[in-house]
Amino acid sequence: MDIEVVKIEMPAECNLILGMSHFIKTVEDVYEAMVNSVPGVKFGVAFCEASQERLVRHSGNDAELTKAAAENIFKIGAGHSFLIFMRDAFPVNVLPALKNVVEVVRVFCATANPVEVLVARTEQGGGIVGVVDGESPLGIEEAEHQKVRHDFLRKIGYKQ
Repeated sequence: MDIEVVKIEMPAECNLILGMSHFIKTVEDVYEAMVNSVPGVKFGVAFCEASQERLVRHSGNDAELTKAAAENIFKIGAGHSFLIFMRDAFPVNVLPALKNVVEVVRVFCATANPVEVLVARTEQGGGIVGVVDGESPLGIEEAEHQKVRHDFLRKIGYKQ
């Protein structure tokens, strides 16, 4: 077995969600969850089919994001994994609906940070071992940092 680091090449000004699913209808059901969660969300979703034709299945309502999702999940090449790139919404807006998609079995990360995917390669194929989401911490939060966090969440409307 080899462990490979696959850097996700994320389009500008978007978030991503990387997860694991189990059935070919994932793409269609994720599409429905996205458009039903946030009116006006722009996104692309791609899914690695793990048997039969073993194609990267893809859909979305934004050509750039759909193409990027398909190309990145193809590089990852881990059976039944899926990748969503999205704009005009945050992962927190769609995660509840995605977690209720019956095929979704795991979400590895949901972020706007740079992501590296750790993929185990065997004779059979690839599997996601984990992810590196962003960078390592530089310190521990102090009172002034807590105030900035508190104020920011209220500024963007997530807390009152």
